[in-house]
Amino acid sequence: MEYEPTPTITTSSPGSLSPNSLISPSSSPPPPPPAAVVISPCAACKILRRRCADKCVLAPYFPPTEPAKFTIAHRVFGASNIIKFLQELPESQRADAVSSMVYEANARIRDPVYGCAGAICQLQKQINELQAQLAKAQAEVTNMQLQQANLAAMLCMEMAQSTSAQPSSPQSMDILISNSNPSLIEDNNSNNNFGLLWEPLWA
Repeated sequence: MEYEPTPTITTSSPGSLSPNSLISPSSSPPPPPPAAVVISPCAACKILRRRCADKCVLAPYFPPTEPAKFTIAHRVFGASNIIKFLQELPESQRADAVSSMVYEANARIRDPVYGCAGAICQLQKQINELQAQLAKAQAEVTNMQLQQANLAAMLCMEMAQSTSAQPSSPQSMDILISNSNPSLIEDNNSNNNFGLLWEPLWA
């Protein structure tokens, strides 16, 4: 008769279980750690090939998306002068100062001799020409107004002269009466003829 070994059941203690065996299949894995935020250096520091500090003076005015802006200003003024200008100004005026420097640098590149002064002279010339055209137009308007006033005065004088030149003698009055009411003249003539008929009787 052969002997069959009975199976042995081994029990493990809770401390001997691995952490993976305690995780249920329905639980989700832990979220991955957040990715590190990469801050791009400003256009000035990128062109100058230096590290962009947290409190970089040039970063608010030369963003990395506008490298040509700093390139033009750096070409004319230089990075050290730009930084010096901005440090001497309050923060409320720095944006306008950067815009002025970029405009002047563009003008200096277009016109190396006169720079922005040439653009200012050209604009002043246009202003003078427009002022001359405006003065000419105003003179023409004034002349037309005077001509209109003179014409109105001449019409008034002609009307006054025609009114004063109307006839005022008795003959002219009879003509006016005859023109206005001819029956009155006929009555006067009949009365005169009737008086002539009675004259011999009284003679």
